[in-house]
Amino acid sequence: TPIGRSTSPTPSTPGPSHLSAPGLRIRTIRFGAFDIQTWYDAPFPEEYANIPDGRLWICEFCLKYNKSRFGAARHCMKCKARHPPGDEIYRDGVVSIFELDSNDTLQIYCQHLCLLSKMFLDHKSLFYDVEPFLFYVMTEVDDAGARFVGYFSKEKRSPKDYNVSCIMTLPVRQRQGWGNLLIEFSYLLSKKEQRLGSPEKPLSGLGALGYKNYWTLSVMRYLQTAPDSPSLEG
Repeated sequence: TPIGRSTSPTPSTPGPSHLSAPGLRIRTIRFGAFDIQTWYDAPFPEEYANIPDGRLWICEFCLKYNKSRFGAARHCMKCKARHPPGDEIYRDGVVSIFELDSNDTLQIYCQHLCLLSKMFLDHKSLFYDVEPFLFYVMTEVDDAGARFVGYFSKEKRSPKDYNVSCIMTLPVRQRQGWGNLLIEFSYLLSKKEQRLGSPEKPLSGLGALGYKNYWTLSVMRYLQTAPDSPSLEG
């Protein structure tokens, strides 16, 4: 399905039933125009254990986080970033994808990206050792810049040809087709590399749902134009 300009409302998409669990140090993030309730705890520095109202302010362009509205406002006045760092490798209308090689110059952004994703992924365990991975950040472009939508990462050298290590779409961007587009792009990269490609196992609960939905749609699209009595081998 073609993806146009997002019309997401400000409230976030409901997540796991325990998203309001009292143990979360950070219960809400302010990300651009959205207040998003977090689902899981993330290992932010100890100084962020007690922040006002349990709310963290995150710049949607450079992903720098702040403890207060005042700090976030000062950062926005100085921040010149209007898209993720790295190379833009895909553009189609408002959809833009950036490839980030997590070397020294991009390491901080990739670490911030991992911390952001941990608040919505139960099984994510990598946060600071990002060098072995490539990151692909999907954005939606408007007059203000390329706004973060989601991302996936993959190992630079995977002996099992895994093409996705971690994948996440912001809750406010879910159920709009962005996840399917991320998955499809990961397979297109594998095709370009002349590899079969497969997500890292085992899949998380949400990951399994996402891939099941993607392959259901892919098979249905194929059957629309397939010859009579198609075989699995075909």
